[in-house]
Amino acid sequence: MAADSETGADAGAAQGLDRAAIIQAALDFLDDNGAEALSIRALAQHLDVSTIDLYRYVSGREDLLEAVVAVLLEGVRDDLDIELASTWQGYLQTLAHAVRRIAVEHAAAFPLVATRHPAAPWLRPPLRSLDLVEDFLQTLGRHGFSDQQTVATYRAFSGFLLGQLLLESATRGAKTSPVELPLDEGDAQLPNRDGQLDLSALPATARLRPLLSEDHSDAEFEISLEVLLDRLELDLTQ
Repeated sequence: MAADSETGADAGAAQGLDRAAIIQAALDFLDDNGAEALSIRALAQHLDVSTIDLYRYVSGREDLLEAVVAVLLEGVRDDLDIELASTWQGYLQTLAHAVRRIAVEHAAAFPLVATRHPAAPWLRPPLRSLDLVEDFLQTLGRHGFSDQQTVATYRAFSGFLLGQLLLESATRGAKTSPVELPLDEGDAQLPNRDGQLDLSALPATARLRPLLSEDHSDAEFEISLEVLLDRLELDLTQ
């Protein structure tokens, strides 16, 4: 069992620890044991190091969870099929499958992506990464979507992914729970709140932020329900 005592300034480095290695270990631990079991102490015991060694690189459990979500989403764009993404239909297909791979390969972690508070209230899980949203908005814009069509597609597409993949991860044994408010542990790398977001390097997101902030949930629900009913009617008449 790992001790909680100080082990020297270079103890973490001597054991091959850095922030990236700790976050990957946290994801592996989470895959095997679920998010509820993840804590600094449990991860330290898993790695056979002291909690002090981990606190050199992460500020606490919230920092770990946010970093795990960031790592999972960072891999989405790298996972896209560039050839397929040459059309808007293909882009949405390859993006959907890339996000689905998180729910399939990291079922226990996907509820974190789906339910934890995003950096701003107008960002919709699971497409909650600013870089990912910027790529989404710019890609649809290049394919001739108007601003209104782009934002409506973002909402509909993220809603489809959230409902389908959260259910799929649950069938694979993931535990879903109500949205957790991130706790400020002093130096946690938590998402910024909406008013503090720097969008200067994200021109499409900055331009469309007012549209993204509008609430059309009532209309979106009715449209989704109508589409479902139309599809069921078509299936029954064939």
